[in-house]
Amino acid sequence: AMKRRGKADLGEKTMLDVLIPVSNELKKLSDQDDVKNTAEKIKEVAEKGMLSTKDLIATKGRASFLGDRAKGHIDPGARSSQLAIEAICNSILNK
Repeated sequence: AMKRRGKADLGEKTMLDVLIPVSNELKKLSDQDDVKNTAEKIKEVAEKGMLSTKDLIATKGRASFLGDRAKGHIDPGARSSQLAIEAICNSILNK
């Protein structure tokens, strides 16, 4: 739904650079019983996705107006998505 609404996809320096890999990883890990291991893996995938936006040039959203100036900076939407996912995972891990 977010892809359709925002007309964005993976690799366009958006929150989807975090959400799509996390979603794919959750599908792969859905049959696992070890919730804590899954939470750790999801945290790693979210961080990797967030960091992947650093050297991208934004093609969607407000950052697209910055062009090359956005290169070298992490996308704020990707960062906030990563932080939210990390908080959820930490909550699971601390139970």
